[in-house]
Amino acid sequence: MLGHTEHAMGTVFSFAVRDAAPADLAPALAELHRLDRLFSTYQPLSQISRLARGELTLAQCDPLVTEALDHCAAVARETAGYFSVRAGGSLDPSGWVKGWAIERASHLLTAAGFPHHSLTGGGDVQTAGAPAPGRSWRVGIADPAAPGRLAAVVEARDRLAVAGSGTAERGQHILDPHTGLPPHGALSVTLIGQDIALTDALATAAFAMGPAAALHWAERRSGIEALVILSDGTRLGTSGLTALLAAP
Repeated sequence: MLGHTEHAMGTVFSFAVRDAAPADLAPALAELHRLDRLFSTYQPLSQISRLARGELTLAQCDPLVTEALDHCAAVARETAGYFSVRAGGSLDPSGWVKGWAIERASHLLTAAGFPHHSLTGGGDVQTAGAPAPGRSWRVGIADPAAPGRLAAVVEARDRLAVAGSGTAERGQHILDPHTGLPPHGALSVTLIGQDIALTDALATAAFAMGPAAALHWAERRSGIEALVILSDGTRLGTSGLTALLAAP
């Protein structure tokens, strides 16, 4: 199993790729840095920064910028506006782009002949295949009420995405776009889906909804399970969550 870490997008991406050599990761790593150059809100010369300042039109940007903003608009519609590229006031599609970077890197690895891998970026995970014949990936969900401990472990076979949003690492950085205020009642919301770009964006929206609305929404949304940890440490989950958790 080849392990590799890469710094991009202001975070660390970790790769675990079965039957691969370091050179085999080059296209996936290049894609991470390409998306960072296009979408970083911390780089004043990135296309998304220049677009936000009105120095570029959307037509003048790389087609990936239009594609990303279209995806963001679709998630906003699906979540009744709880996902927004302007929740903080300025244009920022980071809630989509980080997961999208992981997902695109995963697809590049599969296309290159390495279908068995796990990618992690900023705590969000995309798995594909298996770590070894007959084995499953094990993805830990951090417990925001007890730093350094796990709240649960998801057992992943083939393609699975695990994404969380909460206050543990960055404080109250997620706002309810409808009120401009941070939601209350939950320390974290973790969603489990299939593809990390959508799962990550939906996790951001679900946290912004508040815990009760998030659970109600996730229960009705096909292809998604949720684990919500409340401010008092209580853990609540959707009806299908237990089937995805590893045995204690």
